[in-house]
Amino acid sequence: MTQNKQYPTIYVHPLLLLLIGISFVTGTFISLFIILSIVIIHELGHVMMALFFKWRIRRIMFWIFGGVMETEEHGTRPLHEELLVTLAGPVQHVFIYILYFILDRLTLFPESLLAMFFFYNTVILIFNLLPIWPLDGGKLLLYGLALLFPFRKAYHLVLVWSVCVCLIGFLALFMIPFHLTLFFVICFLLLENISEWRRRYYVFMRFLLNRYQGKTNYKKTKSLVVHNRVRLIDIFYLFHRDRKHIVYVVLPGNNKKILNESDCLTYYFRDKYVYHSIGEVI
Repeated sequence: MTQNKQYPTIYVHPLLLLLIGISFVTGTFISLFIILSIVIIHELGHVMMALFFKWRIRRIMFWIFGGVMETEEHGTRPLHEELLVTLAGPVQHVFIYILYFILDRLTLFPESLLAMFFFYNTVILIFNLLPIWPLDGGKLLLYGLALLFPFRKAYHLVLVWSVCVCLIGFLALFMIPFHLTLFFVICFLLLENISEWRRRYYVFMRFLLNRYQGKTNYKKTKSLVVHNRVRLIDIFYLFHRDRKHIVYVVLPGNNKKILNESDCLTYYFRDKYVYHSIGEVI
């Protein structure tokens, strides 16, 4: 999908709008304003780094306790780019801490207000580093797993793990005093992971199409040894990020045929050998 807009769409989640309304009624708007300010600064870090690498940003969504930058680059950019874009958000909290200590020295604001500022900055930073998709911690977990497993497997492992953590969180709500905000946060994370799981085939196809169109320029290679009866799609399930693959096809008589990954992708996307084994197409 081509992003024709110069600037990404800003979307405010309905739950956040509800919380804003409640904050006016309950007199907690100042607390919410501090939280939203920190969240906006956090997301600006992601956006600025993404724009630096010329990413296509679909929209920026703000919800109860954070924001999500939705892009078309998930799994298609070099790993170091995605890592820097992800880390650019948490790094903003370091600058917020610096701002806090400056304001504390200047004594321009009440100490209680600054303490609230410090507390929310810490909570939001820790929350975003939790290893749950689509939080920054969940993305960092994905990048780590991608160093060990093929892209598809690493991606699925993160989503399954995140759903399990959310379900455990629901169970924990029955063991501790009920907290409405925590309930909404867990609901949001669970729904995001369910939605991402439904999109998993699209994400994987985008990962493959990006390679087929020659938009990758990886210097390192990884060899794959497969039997001639293996389907093309099953070979793609073995593809790693940041690696070009050389496929060794084992033929009858223990002979081997060597293919580049571009050959396999061409058979699949151009020649439409969608359900064929690698032996049938060569």
